[in-house]
Amino acid sequence: MKQPFEASNETPNHLHKSHRVGWLRAAVMGANDGIVSTASLLIGVAAAAASHNDILLAGVAGLVAGAMSMAAGEYVSVSSQADTEQADIELEKHHLENHAEYEKKELTDIYVERGLDEALAAEVATQLMEHDALGAHLRDELGIHERTTAQPMLASVTSATSFTVGAAFPLIVAFFAPVNHLLPILAGSSMLFLIGLGSLAAKAGGASKRRGALRVVLWGAMAMIATAAVGRLFAVLMG
Repeated sequence: MKQPFEASNETPNHLHKSHRVGWLRAAVMGANDGIVSTASLLIGVAAAAASHNDILLAGVAGLVAGAMSMAAGEYVSVSSQADTEQADIELEKHHLENHAEYEKKELTDIYVERGLDEALAAEVATQLMEHDALGAHLRDELGIHERTTAQPMLASVTSATSFTVGAAFPLIVAFFAPVNHLLPILAGSSMLFLIGLGSLAAKAGGASKRRGALRVVLWGAMAMIATAAVGRLFAVLMG
């Protein structure tokens, strides 16, 4: 028999995660790239029968180059996004200064599409424009929110730092692991690192930890298998 609904006095959890999007994306991408690219590089070089010193040298070079590449890439990419957002903001300011009534009608139409009747939508648009016209249009017309605006320097530093941290894990394993067992130890430990990273990132973003772990492990495994095959092929051809 279906139980009747009982009201609860518990306060609902209103802790949303979207404010973490900017730094979380850069941090997860950086750490994931650090683990996958460095572990794959080490495995590829090891599969080519290189010496332990050569393997470590390749790993350190990959860490430094990767961190700098991530920093530059994130800065350029997010700066382009910030430039686009700023151009839209300036254009919207111009429209508000020169076409205020049209902009009010535009905002009214947006609220009507979202379910308000026209009279209420017009009243809401009027009050919001009196309070903060630019902010209302940025949020509701352009989808630009303060919590998700592009921050190039934050993304750059976060991505480079997280890449370095991620790359350090397989590099440390390669330093201490015996050369004759390096490949299985490095591959296995890197899978564990990726599982931990995927779960942690999913938890921080409020998503499924299993799904988060599975997707990073899948792509990481593919990368390591590919570089191991290339390294082995190189060893055969050069041997």
